[in-house]
Amino acid sequence: MESTYFKRFRMDADLTAPRRPQPLPPGYRFVAWNEALLDVHARTKFRSFRSEIDALVFPCLGDLEGCRRLMREIRNKSGFLPVATWLVVRNDAGGDLEWCATIQGVVDKLGMGSIQNIGVVPGHRGCGLGTSLIEQAIAGFRGHGLRRVSLEVTADNSRAVRLYQRLGFRRAKTVYKVVEPSAEAPVYGASISSVGSRLAEPVCP
Repeated sequence: MESTYFKRFRMDADLTAPRRPQPLPPGYRFVAWNEALLDVHARTKFRSFRSEIDALVFPCLGDLEGCRRLMREIRNKSGFLPVATWLVVRNDAGGDLEWCATIQGVVDKLGMGSIQNIGVVPGHRGCGLGTSLIEQAIAGFRGHGLRRVSLEVTADNSRAVRLYQRLGFRRAKTVYKVVEPSAEAPVYGASISSVGSRLAEPVCP
């Protein structure tokens, strides 16, 4: 079996330009970073990516323990930025908390903000949660004094690319992710999504 190459775009945005916060839909709310929520971020990330092509491009996303390791790695980065790291939660019909979406941010070695992952759980897509999370993280980057932010997206995910462009991101670099063949490759849906977001648009609950 031959290796697979996934074309990805690095996209940057100028944080000095005016921006408009995007409120969450009714019933949803942001939850700020807290050390006790690390595993919630990991589980929300896993639920967001486990059946997507991102779990093939980055196998850790298709495994709960892999998501936990990834969250610990992000948290332990010297540039980890709590004010750019958020969850979205909703109370379900029984009053229990339903974790719906996650985003993490770090400051890279060049002093630029870097969005690590944007994950939206199936059943909560198409509500604008991804847009709201990006703007919430960007507010954190700006509050930290940063002037630029970057993310990466799978090139075939035209919907995500268009969204990022609408939010002020511009293509800066093309990179290729090599994926070695594996007999244990996860099953994924037909829509290609970015590692950084899952932006399919089914009906919002």
